[in-house]
Amino acid sequence: MSVSLACLFEMAEPSKVIHVRNVGHEISENDLLQLFQPFGVIGKLVMLRAKNQALLQMQDVPSAINALQFYTNVQPTIRGRNVYIQFSSHQELTTMDQNSQGRADEPNRILLVTIHHMLYPITVDVLQQVFSPHGFVEKIVTFQKSAGFQALIQYQSRQSAIGARTALQGRNIYDGCCQLDIQFSNLDELQVNFNNDRSRDFTNPHLPAEQKGRPSQGGYGDGGGMYALQATAAYPQMANSAAIAAAFGGSLPPGISGTNDRSTVLVSNLNPDRIDEDKLFNLFSLYGNIVRIKLLRNKPDHALVQMGDGFQAELAVHFLKGAMLFGKRLEVNFSKHPNITQGADTHEYANSNLNRFNRNAAKNYRYCCSPTKMIHLSTLPQDITEEEIVSHLEEHGTIVNTKLFEMNGKKQALVLFETEEEATEALVCKHAISISGSIIRISFSQLQSIRES
Repeated sequence: MSVSLACLFEMAEPSKVIHVRNVGHEISENDLLQLFQPFGVIGKLVMLRAKNQALLQMQDVPSAINALQFYTNVQPTIRGRNVYIQFSSHQELTTMDQNSQGRADEPNRILLVTIHHMLYPITVDVLQQVFSPHGFVEKIVTFQKSAGFQALIQYQSRQSAIGARTALQGRNIYDGCCQLDIQFSNLDELQVNFNNDRSRDFTNPHLPAEQKGRPSQGGYGDGGGMYALQATAAYPQMANSAAIAAAFGGSLPPGISGTNDRSTVLVSNLNPDRIDEDKLFNLFSLYGNIVRIKLLRNKPDHALVQMGDGFQAELAVHFLKGAMLFGKRLEVNFSKHPNITQGADTHEYANSNLNRFNRNAAKNYRYCCSPTKMIHLSTLPQDITEEEIVSHLEEHGTIVNTKLFEMNGKKQALVLFETEEEATEALVCKHAISISGSIIRISFSQLQSIRES
C-alpha cells in the first residue's frame, strides 16, 4: 500500500535533501544518480557507507518532492535491492567531500569536477575544450578517487570559475554520458609538475611530459588510484582491493570479489570449427593481459586461458559466462590448473604488444563489461569512411547504425549490430587486424544507442 505525499510531509518537512536507506555495498554513486536524475539536477551526493545510507541534494525542493511523490507509488530498486527514501532533516548539505582538497561553498577560482557515467575517456585536452569558453584555464590536474574520475581546474579569475560552474553544472560532455558535477575547491593554487594527458600547466609549456619516480600528484590522487595501476611491470598485478575498486570508480561490479587468486580459466562449449587461439585472445584480452592459451586436443571444444592475475581471471569468468559466440553459448569457469605449462601446443602472448593492460590499466578496467550489441573501434586510419567500416564488418551480422567521429585528433567509430553475438563475432575476428597500415582496436561499448550529432 503506497503512502500519500501528505503523510510524507507529516513525517518530515520537505527538503531538497533526500535521505536514502538500505544502500548496500554493491550500490554505487552512479546507481543513485541514475535513480534521481530524471527529476532534476543533482547538486551533491554523500555516501554513508558505514550506515548503508546516502544523502542526496537536488537542485531545489520541487525536484525532491517530485522524486518522493513518484517513489511512493513505485518501489525504488537498485541491483535487486529495495531502497527507501524520505526527506532529510537537513535543508542543505555542507559536508560533501571529506578528502584533502575538499569542496567549499565559498566561490574560488579552482573547481573540483567529478565526472559521472563516464563511458568515454576524459583527458586534459577534452576538459580544456569544455571549460576554456568560460575563461582562461591556467592548470588542470586529473586523478581517480573513490567518487570516480575527478579533475581540479584552475581559472585565471574567480569570476570565470563561477561562470563555468553556473553554465556547466549537471551538463553532459557527450550525449547521454560523462555528466559534470562541479563544486568549488578550497585549494589556493594547483601544483603541476608534468604536461601530459593527466595534468597540464597552460602557463608553462616547457614542463616535461613523462613522470619519473613517484607520482607527481600524490596530494591530489590516492595511493590506490590511477597512478598505482599505471605504474606496473609486465603484468599489472592488482596490489590491493582499494586499487581494484579505484579502477571501477570506487566500488567493484556486483559479483566481483577482487580476492580470487586463480589466474587460469577453462572455456568450454566452443565451436571447434571456427575458434582459434588468436580469436580467444581478442575476446579475453578485454578483461586482462593474456599469458598463454591452449586448445585441448582431446576435447576440441575446450580451451585453457591463463590471465595476468586472479582478478583479471575473475573478470573474464564474470563477464563472459554464457556469452554467445559462433552459435555456441560459452561456459567459462576457473581451472583446477594454476597455470598452463609451456609446450608445442600452447600459444604464448606474454610479450604481445596487443595486451591491453600494459598501459592505461585503470581506464581499461573501467570499461570491462559483458558483450553488448555495440562495438567501439579506435586507432583507425585518418582517411577511413563509414562505408569502408561497414564493408569491413558486415560479414559478421546486420549493422543497425554506425558513427565515425574524432577524439583527440584520432579517428574512432561506433558500430551497432542487431545482436550481441554478431558484435562479439566481429570483435573476435577483426580486432588487431591491419587496415591501411593501422592496427585497429575493438572493444565493447556500454552505450545503448548512437545519437546523431
